[in-house]
Amino acid sequence: MEQLIESKLIKADKAFSVWRKVPFEERQKLIAKAAGILKNNSEKFGKIITTEMNKPISESISEVEKCALMMNYYAEAENILKPEKIQSEFSYSEVHYAPKGVILGVMPWNFPFWQVLRFAVPAILAGNTVVLKHASICFGSGNAIEDVLLEAGFPEGIFQNLEVGHKVVKEILEHDTVKGVSLTGSGKAGGEVASIAGLNIKKSLLELGGSDAFIIFDDADFTEAAKAGVKSRLQNCGQTCTAAKRFIIDEKIEEEFLPKFIEEYKKYEVGDPLNKETRLAGMARPDLADELEAQFNRALENGAEIIIPLERISENEFKPGLIRVQEGNPILKEELFGPLGMVMTAKNQEEALQIANDIPFGLSNSVWTQDKNRQMFFIENLESGTVNINRMTSSDPRFPFGGSKGSGYGTELSLLALKEFVTAKTIVGN
Repeated sequence: MEQLIESKLIKADKAFSVWRKVPFEERQKLIAKAAGILKNNSEKFGKIITTEMNKPISESISEVEKCALMMNYYAEAENILKPEKIQSEFSYSEVHYAPKGVILGVMPWNFPFWQVLRFAVPAILAGNTVVLKHASICFGSGNAIEDVLLEAGFPEGIFQNLEVGHKVVKEILEHDTVKGVSLTGSGKAGGEVASIAGLNIKKSLLELGGSDAFIIFDDADFTEAAKAGVKSRLQNCGQTCTAAKRFIIDEKIEEEFLPKFIEEYKKYEVGDPLNKETRLAGMARPDLADELEAQFNRALENGAEIIIPLERISENEFKPGLIRVQEGNPILKEELFGPLGMVMTAKNQEEALQIANDIPFGLSNSVWTQDKNRQMFFIENLESGTVNINRMTSSDPRFPFGGSKGSGYGTELSLLALKEFVTAKTIVGN
């Protein structure tokens, strides 16, 4: 391990020994200051995001503003980490929550501010310190976040961006100072990092991929569902783990709904990412576009039918595509990370549920129906961390966020996230 990285890990550990004793309310004040800096400079930081990974500037600015919103939520949150009194016959009968120490964040490029701060803020508020291994194309975002926290008054060493490649993650995670890891990324990366953490008896939190279902029934608002479905599929150029990827349509309404959906889909045209009117830009890297194109061709080879062709117009840009897919197509076991959607039909709610659940992922599904019994049927039976009723998926700091099955484990956001990287310490006796 490079001496510079070693020194930063030691610095984080020394900072932890002091930070863990700072009162919860004092940590909150610093988080509020950092939120203000982000909010007041959202265009500046948004431009960093767009420059690094091609996200439309309006979405990049919204991402920064959402980070500020989330941080203000935690700045005003109830302190659920206070010692809890337990009724018993003992004089001492309490549960204390002790922060674990230095936590490694391994974060992706698709939301280069949001993913980092979504993990880091509750971890830091709980008394931990954080070292970040960001995606290689987003080192500028990582450095900007570190600068914001320092400007807000956080002591040095509380949050540090490490400009390192993925090959160094193993050494960092095995280092004695590091007590846990949070990773957002692919299933392959998550499995590798979780294995290292497990072998070293360290806590891991994984937020991995998804292939979310967007299910539409005959009593849905077709116009609203079409708009929400297309936005969910194509925002951030389809490079979102919680994006709607499989559109499961009640076969009775296919002839009425699908044309509305196609019409809305075709409104998204590739433009300059620095233009605030642009809704769709290029993918983050050419190799990612290569991968999506290969998945599209494999789907066709296995019987998928083209509804709207996926047309590549540059090394990283596409006209968005839409395909009809039958059960059994191997593409259904993969995640499509780009502007390509899949359409399926179902005879009834039972078949729609079966199709929705028959994948390795379980992140966040969306169901469009006014029928309360049908809503409850899907709420109780969908195998996902989130179920949305008559709305597209969007994470909210007030609510827990996480997946099931191959989409990972652990909780981000909400007050529950404060307990992810703490040890519940029992105090009992006379």
